[in-house]
Amino acid sequence: MNDKHLVQIALYAALVAALGFIPPIPFATGIPITAQTLGVMLAGIMLGPWRGALAMLLFAFVVALGAPLLSGGRGGLGVFMSPTAGFVIGFPFAALATGYMALWLRWLPVFPAALIAALFGGIIVLYVFGIAGFKLVTGRDWLSAVTIMWVYIPGDAVKTVLAALVAQAVYRGLPHAVGTRAA
Repeated sequence: MNDKHLVQIALYAALVAALGFIPPIPFATGIPITAQTLGVMLAGIMLGPWRGALAMLLFAFVVALGAPLLSGGRGGLGVFMSPTAGFVIGFPFAALATGYMALWLRWLPVFPAALIAALFGGIIVLYVFGIAGFKLVTGRDWLSAVTIMWVYIPGDAVKTVLAALVAQAVYRGLPHAVGTRAA
């Protein structure tokens, strides 16, 4: 891994942190709607699976150290015992899955490949972790934990479109900046 890759990893960890400063939309479930999952999707698409996952691991590590980088200014080890714990733990896995799916779909034009990859990693994979974490922390049954998450899907669907639009725009101007498209 070269210096450029390290800078990219740090940059996408910082992007997710910056997206945490956009005020969250709170819900009674304890899981707010945030912009941070957009950064997770972009990390996978733009950096590729491994660097995207490393960026999210770096982000989670800094949060665990106490930096208040999660939406709403949350940080520290207590975050990993909150209703959002599964989502934070799932960030690296979601970026990894998004990146692999984007690589697998390189034969498609950028927009649909990025959209499908973001849907797969940023919603399906991330929700698996989020639902499991929510169930474990709150003690709810599986059906209840899954049902509660439906409210978040429209916002996350919008984020998948935004991620695909960003990837397409960057690819048009700087094709080598999209890691899942670089030769």
